[in-house]
Amino acid sequence: MFEFKDIEILQDIVRAGGFRAAAQKYNLSQSAISSRVSALEKKLGMMLFDRSNRQVRLTAAGRRFLEEAQRLSRARDRIWQEFTQREKLSGTVRIGVAETIVHTILTGMLNKLKDDYPDVRFELSVDTSAQLATAMADDALDVAVLLRESLPQGAVAAALKPVHLGWFCSESMDLPDTPLSIADLAAHAIVTFPKGTPPFREVEGIFSAPDISPPALHGSASLSTVKHLVGDGFGIGVLPTLMVKNSVWNERIKAISVQPEATLSDLHFVVGYYPERNREIGEAVIEAARLFDHF
Repeated sequence: MFEFKDIEILQDIVRAGGFRAAAQKYNLSQSAISSRVSALEKKLGMMLFDRSNRQVRLTAAGRRFLEEAQRLSRARDRIWQEFTQREKLSGTVRIGVAETIVHTILTGMLNKLKDDYPDVRFELSVDTSAQLATAMADDALDVAVLLRESLPQGAVAAALKPVHLGWFCSESMDLPDTPLSIADLAAHAIVTFPKGTPPFREVEGIFSAPDISPPALHGSASLSTVKHLVGDGFGIGVLPTLMVKNSVWNERIKAISVQPEATLSDLHFVVGYYPERNREIGEAVIEAARLFDHF
């Protein structure tokens, strides 16, 4: 069996045009280099160099051997970089995010990842947490930022700060300055998260009291749509408070003060991944997400 050092010596002999120049590079005698090459030729059972004239040249078999050996060296270098140099991560990374994340930390998170991993291309999927969990389990996503309760079995997760939800209406809507009751809210059309999600179920539960006439609940998988409908006065809506704060629409939307029984629960998002196949990029997404995690 040969060593990687043998490959390097052969390359240097070819580049330098002889054994003497290669020997000088390794601070060895010419005879030592010649003996090492002869030993390698004996192991392989073939002549690597044509020594019939003063200029040392590879034989046809020697050229073939060196070509294959160089491929092996490049593979070794690639493996070494992949497992020891984090910045060398490359290829396509499939990241799934819930709609809330799009309107809060996604841009900052991706900019951080882009700077740290310039050779990586990001393929984004935006969906409900339930759908993201299914995609993770099916290996259609490498990492997902999704609701904690939707994390698929076997995945590990790192928690982000809670997302605060609030009630909002159009700036032009004339509502009392005092905190609104559930009955007050029920007098308006409600625009909220899509049906089946935790926020929708909670809003639905708030208006389930028998003495309250339930309002029309309009669910949308697009929070941008909810924001536009609220800003245009279609109804009052439930949105992440940071989304409204960071939006150019915040001049058209205002927060609604509500009584305690109408207060909404926080959403708890996590960065989830399967460590056996996506540990490195999973940890990178966690680090990037937490830099912009200011809910």
